[in-house]
Amino acid sequence: MHANRPPAPTVPRFDVPEADAFTRPYWEAAGRGRLLVRRCRAAGCGQAHHYPREFCPRCWSEDVVWEAASGRAVLYTWSVVHVNDLPPFGGRLPYTAAVVDLAEGPRMMTEIVGCEEGELRIGMPLTVTFRILEGALPAGRPPLSVPVFTLVPAPAQGQSSSVAQPLSADGLRR
Repeated sequence: MHANRPPAPTVPRFDVPEADAFTRPYWEAAGRGRLLVRRCRAAGCGQAHHYPREFCPRCWSEDVVWEAASGRAVLYTWSVVHVNDLPPFGGRLPYTAAVVDLAEGPRMMTEIVGCEEGELRIGMPLTVTFRILEGALPAGRPPLSVPVFTLVPAPAQGQSSSVAQPLSADGLRR
């Protein structure tokens, strides 16, 4: 960089969540390819919820804990986005914004990936995968990942569907 030249302006990103001390376990688990939900431990409740909160939104108990989710969901509703000029969404157009019902009970806002609009059906089975947000954090920190969902893959003949898959070239764990 030339001494008299100001640093290049950084383009703001609108896909980077704000992690804080409370949500750090959620984001760290996502970075390892695991989806977490919160579960109430109050007598008579026991409900799971998402987005993460420090209290149960049903009974208001503060006796809630992190719990690994199965990653299974069904499609509740969706909308295909064709116009979005906020970085980096414009580079992914069109994309499918969705609400899914997690197997654990709560609904979650997310994105559907690897599926054409014509294939989508309410109630279709989905599975979680993770989008790595390259460059979202300063150098030297692990990459940030966000949960997105894709169709449940049909197992290959003689293969279990629980086999872990490596990250693909597009940064998604399938």
